[in-house]
Amino acid sequence: MSFRTIINRDGSQWMKGAGPEQDVVIGSRIRLARNIRGIPFPGAASHEDRAKVLEMVKGATALAKNLGQIEFVRLEEVSPLDRRLLVERHLISPQLAAQEKDRAVILRDDEAVSIMVNEEDHIRIQVLFPGMQLMDAWEMCSRLDDLYSEQLDFAFSPDLGYLTACPTNLGTGLRASVMLHLPGMTITDQIRRMLTAMGSFGLVVRGLYGEGTEVVGNIYQLSNQVTLGPSEEEIISHLENITRQIIAQEREAREALRQRGDIEDRLYRSYGILAHARSISSHEAMELLSDVRLGIDMGLFKGLAPTILQELLVLIRPAHLQKMVGRKMDAGERDRQRAALIRERIRTLHD
Repeated sequence: MSFRTIINRDGSQWMKGAGPEQDVVIGSRIRLARNIRGIPFPGAASHEDRAKVLEMVKGATALAKNLGQIEFVRLEEVSPLDRRLLVERHLISPQLAAQEKDRAVILRDDEAVSIMVNEEDHIRIQVLFPGMQLMDAWEMCSRLDDLYSEQLDFAFSPDLGYLTACPTNLGTGLRASVMLHLPGMTITDQIRRMLTAMGSFGLVVRGLYGEGTEVVGNIYQLSNQVTLGPSEEEIISHLENITRQIIAQEREAREALRQRGDIEDRLYRSYGILAHARSISSHEAMELLSDVRLGIDMGLFKGLAPTILQELLVLIRPAHLQKMVGRKMDAGERDRQRAALIRERIRTLHD
């Protein structure tokens, strides 16, 4: 499958799938940072160094077996709109999108695998699965790491582990994260206590698109802070254990909401706005979609697929909306197009 086919299809494939605990856990991600021995990190590298890395990684990709249907894509050959679309699908970082020269991404056709080349590190292998599938994502990411390590000499220290551009990734180079939908804890104001506690567990909470982004639609990203010391399996097991505690707390909070007389009115009002609005901002849409997803999980809205939240949280973003209509739009036009898309998606899912 070509890059153009991937980029032109309706949304991200990994976000349309089903997975364990998906009423709370939208998705699981494993990311590994790796660098090639003897070549400066991308931020300090010359054009020649980065070009060398591109060719080395491209060659290793061609030799690696069992990667599936993949494509090596140089970002300088991709339009700014398409680069932004890749960011919205969580396939590349904003940093990589902004520095396209001597940069690339390797994409698998199902978008479960994306490998950034010459971002902060020479290679960042990422695996994305729907629902609570951290260990499964890790197994795939580890296999990919092994395939590349057969062809490339990664920078490694017996004392420090894998060497990375940022000291916070030193050691395993592993970032494991889960994307959580926590409307129950947010509405009942239990979320503050959870956010405060995470630091003491060696975890960090971020917004939908990672570091520096705000929390919208009651969606939180929880990931490890510690990469040096514990093994990869220990890091993932710790995150999974804490996540399961949060899942239990979120379900308890939702059950408590059932006893509140105002919750059904709030959820039905949110549904009504989404089903009939003619103009809506991204932020408002996310908040209302969170309510509708909660209503689905509580059994209020029959016929609506639970995946409506994770599908639309990507499709209503600016680049996807502009890709859909085939032209650049100002904020007002995007708000109108977003409302039309949501109305149509709700009607289609009901049908």
